[in-house]
This record gives sequence, C-alpha cells and structure tokens, in this order.
Amino acid sequence: MSQPTRSIPLRNLEPALSWQNRERLLLAPYAMFASHSMGREHSEAQHEYRSPFQRDRDRILHSSAFRRLSGKMQVFTGDMGDYHRTRLTHTNEVSSLARTIGRTLRLNEDLIEAMALLHDIGHPPFGHCGEDALQACVKDFGGFSHNAFALELATRIEQRYTSYPGLNLTHEVLSGQQFRSDKDSGTVPMLEIQVVDSADSIAYDAHDLDDALKLGLLNWQQLSGLGLVQRVRKLAPLDQSSQNNRRQMLVHTLIDIQMDNFLQYSMGLLAEAGQLDSQAVQDVGILLQMSPEMQSDKEELEDFLFQHVYRHPKLVEVRMRAATRLNQLYRLLKAYPQRLPERFQKWCAEWGVEHTVAVYLAGMTDRFCDDQYIALVELGRDLAQDWS
Repeated sequence: MSQPTRSIPLRNLEPALSWQNRERLLLAPYAMFASHSMGREHSEAQHEYRSPFQRDRDRILHSSAFRRLSGKMQVFTGDMGDYHRTRLTHTNEVSSLARTIGRTLRLNEDLIEAMALLHDIGHPPFGHCGEDALQACVKDFGGFSHNAFALELATRIEQRYTSYPGLNLTHEVLSGQQFRSDKDSGTVPMLEIQVVDSADSIAYDAHDLDDALKLGLLNWQQLSGLGLVQRVRKLAPLDQSSQNNRRQMLVHTLIDIQMDNFLQYSMGLLAEAGQLDSQAVQDVGILLQMSPEMQSDKEELEDFLFQHVYRHPKLVEVRMRAATRLNQLYRLLKAYPQRLPERFQKWCAEWGVEHTVAVYLAGMTDRFCDDQYIALVELGRDLAQDWS
C-alpha cells in the first residue's frame, strides 16, 4: 500500500529553488533582474517564492480592468460574430509570443509577461475608434491616450485591499507602460519592453489578417502579391489545403517566420553585448528587431491592412456609430455629472468633471457602453434638453 504524499515545507527548498537563484541560473547578464528592481512606490516585504515581477503579473491578471478586456473589441465588434479576437484574447496572444522570445533570448520572462498583460489594459470601448472619440472630447482637458490611461488604472483607479489606490506595481513594469505612452522620448527602453512591443506587432498583424479572412472582408487573391505571403508559400502548401486549413496555416507560418527572423537577427545584436547589464545595453542603444528585408515586408502588410481592413466600409460604419455614442454620452454626463456612479462623482472635484467622465467611459465594455447609451441618451432625452 502506497504511503500518502507529504508536502515539503518551503523553507527546505531554499536556496536552490528561490526565484533569486533561478534568475542567476537562467538569465543573461543583459536581462533585467528582479533582485535589481527599483522597487515600488509603497514598500513591501519580499514574497517567499514569487519574484516582484511575478506578483505584478498576478495583480494585473486579477484586476477589474483586465477582466473587462473580454468585452472590448480588438478590431471587429461582437455583432460580426464570435470567432474574432477581443482585446483580451489579443493580450493573451501577445503574452504568449513575448514569453517565447524572452525565454529564447534569456531575458526576464516574468517581467515580460507582466508588461504584456498590462499593455492594452487602458483601451476604451470600441478600440481605436473609441480612443479617437474620447481624445476629441477631452482634447482641451489633457487629452486621452489608452497607454496613459493604463498607467492611471494601475496607479490610482484600480483598488486592492490596501489603504492606498492602485496596484503598487514595480518601477520597471510601470516604466514599460510609460515608454509606450511617450515613445518620442528619445530613450532606448529595456530589452524586455522591446520584446513586448515586437510581440504585439507580430500578433496583431497576423491575427487581424486571420479575422478579416474569416469574416470575408478579404479574399485570397488580394494577398497574393504581399511579400510576407510569398515567403509563407515557400514553406507551407497553402494551395493544397482546404479553405479553413489554409487560413490557419497562413497565420501559423506568418507568425513563425517573423518570430524566427526576429530571434535570429536579435541574437546577432545581443552577441555583441557580452557581459553588459540591462542599463548598459540601454546606454549603448541596442534595439532588438527583424532583418531590414523582413521589416520591409512587414510594413507592406501593415499598409495593406490599413487600406483594405481598417478602412473597410463595415468598420467605418462601426467607427462612426461608436464615435457618435461616446460623444453623446460624454456631453450628457458632463452636463449631468450626478448621473455618474457615486465613486466617480467623488472624483469630479479632484480630477475635474471632464477627465472623470472620460475615465468612466474608457472603463466601459462595448456592450455596457451601448446599454448606457440606450438608457441615458435614447430613453433619457426628456431629462437632458441642453446638452444636445
């Protein structure tokens, strides 16, 4: 008769399995070590078996704003079906690709995952068209950017069980989002930040193409002249597969060849880094990237998607409807801030009515925004005579 398994006290596993030791064993000198973190705004004792970046990842994952990403469109709205990506599935795909790159390059995978999960958390309803609409509403009151809003969510809007607001993330995770918010700063970011940005670009190019084909907004003949598609045809038997398998094979190979090229080219760049640490690599200006030839083909695909997908008449209609609804909701709630939830009413005096209304709208899912439009605007016109 077998004996029951007995758990081993964590203290008996130290130091071999400590996160500090794992970093020393696995990470390259140019990686960002959690043990070298600049810490948090509010100091905390170190966790026994989770690194600071692992704890950041978990805080983001369990936040309300992260959960709401499941109800926010990536490019296509829910009324166009349920196959295509949402903002949440896109975030998970970016995280997966970024972790693969980070592990291969011996960078800090925990830091990469935390930044990947955070990177789109500030998107308002209806994607970039919603962002454009909010920016137009509050352009004279600080403007609106989903990257800046992600920082605001992480530092003062999300509420844990602590006495202070925000998630109290590490300086490094916040600096990654700060770089996304101000890419014209002229500084070279940490390698882990570069990995997340590259994974984001690889993911949305391939998956937007996938969704557009699935929804019938594109046909295969339109893709035949693209350099990246021609590269795929040399490796995958697209013409010998069924319609559905062909699309899946295209997307898989499209991601694979970009990932492989990015890794091979970046490894060559990092070979020159030697024993430089994370800050020194930034100081000398190392930028991880694809080869010039692959990057040129990638830019061709992005131009194609902009012209034939993002400007497709069906999406233009969605953009116009979303912009109108957000604009009207903004004007109504600005005129009647007492209709905001109590939590937001308290913020009006501190943040200003305009910014508070934008924050409220930006946190909505697509469906909740539509519901609020119907409840407050279409059914409540008799309560608001002067805002329209």
